Amino acid sequence: MVQSVELVLDERLDVLVREEWELLVAADLPSQGRHTGASNAPHVTLGVADTIDPVAERALARIDYGAGLAVRLGGLLVFGGRTSVLSRVVVPTAHLMITHAAVASALDEAPGRPSTMRPGAWTPHVTLARRLDPAQLAAALRVLAERPKELDGTIRCGRRWDGDARSTWDVPAGR
Repeated sequence: MVQSVELVLDERLDVLVREEWELLVAADLPSQGRHTGASNAPHVTLGVADTIDPVAERALARIDYGAGLAVRLGGLLVFGGRTSVLSRVVVPTAHLMITHAAVASALDEAPGRPSTMRPGAWTPHVTLARRLDPAQLAAALRVLAERPKELDGTIRCGRRWDGDARSTWDVPAGR
């Protein structure tokens, strides 16, 4: 199952993203708000792998995830395919790119890393909804059209997600 390394948003920004999730739910559209698991929270995925070994875990624990640093969610972003993913783009900062590169380096030997997560191919984002067909995507864009174009907040912390255990834990501040 999938393992991931993520950035968690501060409480205010978390609430603003959840409001967008709920607007989509209220419109009977796909939404991350429909996932009721305790680990479901707005986040920025920095790295994904099938497994993360103890050596990589130690390397991940040494990274400065930027707790307290500013993060800006920009406009809506669509990842297309047979169905679409609707997200908010995360405006890149130097620290975000450095953090992503450090996570990529820590996971360098990990199996099952998607090419889209590698430096130079990664698009930082916060997912709002998955598996939207074209009509649902158009409706979702209408529903969110009046929302603020940018949402500002801070990074709360780094987080690990274990898809096998369906659990998360905060990554200690870089040491």
